[in-house]
Amino acid sequence: MAASRCPACAEPCVEPRLLPCLHSLCAPCLQRLETLGEPGRTAAALSVLCPLCDAEVALPPGGLGQLTPDYTALGSGGAASAAGCDLCADGAAARRCQTCGAHLCLFCCQAHRRQKKTASHVVMELESTRDCSQAGKPFFCSFHPSEELRLFCEQCDQPVCQDCVAERHRQHPYDFTSNAVHRHGDSLRELLRSTQQRMSTLEDVLGQTDGVGSAIRAHAEAVATEICLFARGYVKAIEEHRDRLLKQLEDLRVQKENLLHLQKAQLQQLLLDMRTGVDFTERLLTSGSDLGILVTKGVVASRLAKLNSAAYSTHPSVNDSIQFSPQERAGQCHGYEVFGAIICKAVDPAKCTLQGEDLRSARQNELTGFTLLCNDTTGERMGRGGEAVMVTITHKDKKDCAVKPTVCDNGDGTYHISYSPEEPGLYAVRVCVKGQHVQGSPFIVMVKSKFRKHRGMFHCCTFCSSGGQKAARCACGGTMPGGYQGCGHGHKGHPGCPHWSCCGQVKMSSECLSGLPSDRSQRSLLRTVEL
Repeated sequence: MAASRCPACAEPCVEPRLLPCLHSLCAPCLQRLETLGEPGRTAAALSVLCPLCDAEVALPPGGLGQLTPDYTALGSGGAASAAGCDLCADGAAARRCQTCGAHLCLFCCQAHRRQKKTASHVVMELESTRDCSQAGKPFFCSFHPSEELRLFCEQCDQPVCQDCVAERHRQHPYDFTSNAVHRHGDSLRELLRSTQQRMSTLEDVLGQTDGVGSAIRAHAEAVATEICLFARGYVKAIEEHRDRLLKQLEDLRVQKENLLHLQKAQLQQLLLDMRTGVDFTERLLTSGSDLGILVTKGVVASRLAKLNSAAYSTHPSVNDSIQFSPQERAGQCHGYEVFGAIICKAVDPAKCTLQGEDLRSARQNELTGFTLLCNDTTGERMGRGGEAVMVTITHKDKKDCAVKPTVCDNGDGTYHISYSPEEPGLYAVRVCVKGQHVQGSPFIVMVKSKFRKHRGMFHCCTFCSSGGQKAARCACGGTMPGGYQGCGHGHKGHPGCPHWSCCGQVKMSSECLSGLPSDRSQRSLLRTVEL
């Protein structure tokens, strides 16, 4: 029977050895493997890549030569029928002596048991292909090539020969391989069962993974179908929206052209009537007699007056504004939201207005503002933003003093303009849309000085608490002219005291309330000036 072949090179196995990943390679293939690791690393730190599974496996300290031999590959080339008797060389091996390792036919087996020297040897039947393959060829020691590996060193955990036990493995516990295989075979079988259970678990997981993969593919196909349906529906909706926009555009063009044709016809008729009247009147005045002029004067004058009073527009009845806004929402079409609308409104700066409480006045260093409302030629709100709005604010007396305004587009046809003037005085505000002034532009804004914060506290109740005595003096040293009339207007004429003009803006303090008249009407007039 043909010998086992190396899975890497497909050649007959020569001294096959096992890698830690349990893949067996022949000696030539092992020699061709490149070791991994930096130069100078110890042999214990070297590793190789298995050419069968691409796993990086560590080498034993002795290198490739210390890899475990693959005895299964070495013994897989024989069979039970191919094994012959080692004693007579005539019969087929039916049994094997576990003690001396000899292959025996039935006749020699009986003789082997009758001899006194070999009577105690253990002879076993060769019942399976596995036993035949193992019995097909003995395994010899690599240190003592003439000695067969029949013993197992328990301490070193490796098969040894009799010479190894006497030399390198002296005083190590050992046993016959036939006995040791039962103990170690049981542990291997236990590991095998555990591994097989894990294999079953992995197979289940792989089955679930395949199921999930199939579900993913099915879902992806379903979603792809949905996407195609959605895209076809969306494309159909967009195409229908496109056709609707083109029809709307055509209707708008026809409408504008019809209005222009009507206005043109009316203007042409009016111009024709005027030319007829002018020609007739010129002939009358140049060629007619005095009596003829006087007779036809009334008719001619009435006609010319009527022509002159005829109402007509000095501008085309429609504008040429037709725009397309791709970002504008256009509702839904077949359940899909579509965008894009035709805009025929055009802003008319003359119809744009300004509004706001702070339109004409402002306070120094305080943020203020107003609102611009953009309308079309008919005075209707534009309803959309995007117009070119320009605002300039300059001081009337200080030309180099200008305010930089902020224009906020609200997107609905309104614009909020905010600014903060740094200097008091009169400012000229110009608001332009598309380079033209809006209604009320330019206009003047009065910027008032900011409030001055006074650090002192003054009491205007000095005269009130004194009962109106003329000798009473204020904190500033001034006296009260005239009799007691209350803080309301008597203090306004207080000479030399600049604080009484603020009486209408002050509050009562606890200090002023002490010692005041009990009359509520008088006490209500008392105030504390706090600036």
